Amino acid sequence: MVKHNNVIPNGHFKKHWQNYVRTWFNQPARKTRRRIARQKKAVKIFPRPTSGPLRPIVQCQTLKYNMKPRAGRGFTFEELKAAGIPKKLAPTIGISVDHRRKNRSLEGLQANVQRLKTYKAKLVIFPRRARKFKAGDSTPEELATATQVKGDYLPIVREKPTVEIAKITEEMKAFKAYGKLRVERMNAKQVGARLKKAAEAEKEEKK
Repeated sequence: MVKHNNVIPNGHFKKHWQNYVRTWFNQPARKTRRRIARQKKAVKIFPRPTSGPLRPIVQCQTLKYNMKPRAGRGFTFEELKAAGIPKKLAPTIGISVDHRRKNRSLEGLQANVQRLKTYKAKLVIFPRRARKFKAGDSTPEELATATQVKGDYLPIVREKPTVEIAKITEEMKAFKAYGKLRVERMNAKQVGARLKKAAEAEKEEKK
């Protein structure tokens, strides 16, 4: 005899759970396929860097991430002009351009101009047609020693903030931070009343 007010056992065993199981047996094959695709792409775009065109350093948006630098979409016309690179030439020599971006700070502009100048100094330009050299093309000696850059070119490195270590003095130990905050808070609150009181006292003295 069943005791207490329990649910009558009625198992639902007709859901065909095998149809809903997700497998991932193709993971190793996909890894191989991606590696082969990367190798084919590197051969196709040779001698250009495998990571694609050069990107600028920009600050992340929003309050949470705005202290972190990252790669942007492209360089501004102002940055290209300061680095002495024509805007129409830039995409042809592996520099990404973004006509919508604006320079909000002088530090960011200078950092990206320096990045462009470093890239320009290390750049090796191959002629469009073999043995037909034009103005701006690299010398045959430079072309002979040129290699394809694999991975990120001029990677963005985040500087770790330095922490200054100070010796704790007796004066620091004796300082009461909470009491100081309360006093300063009261002083800020009483500014108006004290000024009014001082003005009234000055008026009384004049009488």
